[in-house]
Amino acid sequence: MSKHAAINRFGRSANPAFSRNFDQSGFRTVSSSASSSDTGLMTLDGAVNKTGILLGLCFSGAFIGWNIPQLSLPAMIVGFILAMVTIFRNPSKAGSTAPLYALAQGIALGGISLTAESAYPGIAIQALGLTFGILASLLVCYKSGLILPTENFRLMIASAIGGIVIFYLINFVMGFFGNSLSIISSNSPMSIGFSVVVVGIASLSLVLDFDFIEEGAEKGMPKYMEWYGAFSLMVTLIWLYLEILRLLMKLRSR
Repeated sequence: MSKHAAINRFGRSANPAFSRNFDQSGFRTVSSSASSSDTGLMTLDGAVNKTGILLGLCFSGAFIGWNIPQLSLPAMIVGFILAMVTIFRNPSKAGSTAPLYALAQGIALGGISLTAESAYPGIAIQALGLTFGILASLLVCYKSGLILPTENFRLMIASAIGGIVIFYLINFVMGFFGNSLSIISSNSPMSIGFSVVVVGIASLSLVLDFDFIEEGAEKGMPKYMEWYGAFSLMVTLIWLYLEILRLLMKLRSR
């Protein structure tokens, strides 16, 4: 497989993060004196633990996908369906759908990473390291107050994600006719700059996920929102990994 072919194949596999609004009707809050552990409400520790479970399932799936890359495409489709069901149909079932989503997406990522690794040895571990490095850095910035998820910040990220989704949808449709947007699939300076911007947006989206989980716990949301918060963070991390992998492929193909 040629290097440019690897970039083009990878270019159709991005999974943009979704906008999330946790101030929905039906989410009851409790007073600060109530114990979340006693009333079956969302806690920060619970969301963190469930994020760890989803990460473990994703890595297990990646091992499967790496060794059986033929499962990558079916797993990607299954993961997408599970994500849509979780987000738009029944978030209360996230405890069942989120683990399956993490496993399916892990299998897809394993196959995608193998494709990239075959063209650019060592690129998968580089992308993985950068992903978790960014995760740790953004968490520190969020907890220290260096980055605050203000309303303007939320609006900016949501608008940017919407624009990125439109670009990818256009590129996806063009793929049926054997074409693609050069700003997405080429290794030109403009395309590399576009990928840098997308990586930046995906990174900043992590701040919204941190805030989602922390504020959800403070407001006393239902216990199942721990799974939904962990799922939300996984969607962003997977998107970030894919975008970093794409950027590294462009840089190494020059």
